[in-house]
Amino acid sequence: MIEDTMTLLSLLGRIMRYFLLRPETLFLLCISLALWSYFFHTDEVKTIVKSSRDAVKMVKGKVAEIMQNDRLGGLDVLEAEFSKTWEFKSHNVAVYSIQGRRDHMEDRFEVLTDLANKTHPSIFGIFDGHGGETAAEYVKSRLPEALKQHLQDYEKDKENSVLSYQTILEQQILSIDREMLEKLTVSYDEAGTTCLIALLSDKDLTVANVGDSRGVLCDKDGNAIPLSHDHKPYQLKERKRIKRAGERVQPPRPVSCLVSRGLALIAPGA
Repeated sequence: MIEDTMTLLSLLGRIMRYFLLRPETLFLLCISLALWSYFFHTDEVKTIVKSSRDAVKMVKGKVAEIMQNDRLGGLDVLEAEFSKTWEFKSHNVAVYSIQGRRDHMEDRFEVLTDLANKTHPSIFGIFDGHGGETAAEYVKSRLPEALKQHLQDYEKDKENSVLSYQTILEQQILSIDREMLEKLTVSYDEAGTTCLIALLSDKDLTVANVGDSRGVLCDKDGNAIPLSHDHKPYQLKERKRIKRAGERVQPPRPVSCLVSRGLALIAPGA
């Protein structure tokens, strides 16, 4: 009886090794699992796949651009092109930006300081436009100045004010968003922008962000400390917020739509 059982187990083991461990069987199993995950699992898997494709395309484009520049003059051409991207450098503040492969630079920045009189904290802003430069340009021209005025009023009577840097940032960002939405809706402009603002005073650093522009602090030991959190629809917290608002997250679309928050951002399903 025992010998018969061992013989049967040995036979089953040989059958499994013959059929299940063959390369073509394992290959088909992997393909089946991948298709099941892609079509029936979660939107996150689809988002990761789409983002990976976009990243590969971007790398291919950069490599082709470097090879083309190399044929036209080598590193001297690249250095000359990159040197044009320096936008701002003053004292201990610098901004560096690369346009990339788009026809126009869609990103903007602003720096407002008053180091002499200190009537307001220093204001630093990064605005990553998408769908055009209209929204980023509008926020760059309006938001920092509005913050400056309200911060100056706040500094004059800070002890008796019910406001704070955080509430001023929130109020002005929402105000600019509403104002810009009205203007862009009339002109049927679908541009939007992220917003990363930092207020720096002698003792405080306050950061606010909308979208996926990142703020990072480098400490004296060289450690990178995140100061902001990306607003992406594949994050659990953002997905819950979107569903509470009565909306849904659709399957992957172009990368510009993979931001769940932004100024003047109107994207169905996000």
